[in-house]
Amino acid sequence: MNESLAKLVSKSPPQYEARAKVAKAMAHPSRLFMLDLLGQRDMCVQELTQSVGCDQSTVSKHLAVLKEVGLIESRREGTSNYYKLACGCLDGFFQCLEAVVQSDVEKRTSACDGGCKP
Repeated sequence: MNESLAKLVSKSPPQYEARAKVAKAMAHPSRLFMLDLLGQRDMCVQELTQSVGCDQSTVSKHLAVLKEVGLIESRREGTSNYYKLACGCLDGFFQCLEAVVQSDVEKRTSACDGGCKP
């Protein structure tokens, strides 16, 4: 890598650091599933625990990671904490991700010409 490119890469703007933190928070299948569920409706920890199939402490840790980067918000009702998406635009992001995944599957399938599994 040439010196000027190395300097550019080492000085990434703060927005890329912030984006990387959000992407890292989303980089777990259970967290993606929880975000998808919360895109449908607000849910309490108990509902998420049942839906995701993890124990409550694990779900709570995942929720803390998502909340820390601003992907979800919480509110207390009685003895329960309810969570919701902080930004409705995640649905469009997930649709885009699904299109990328589907396109990749189709490319792999066509590249195999029926002689291998994607």
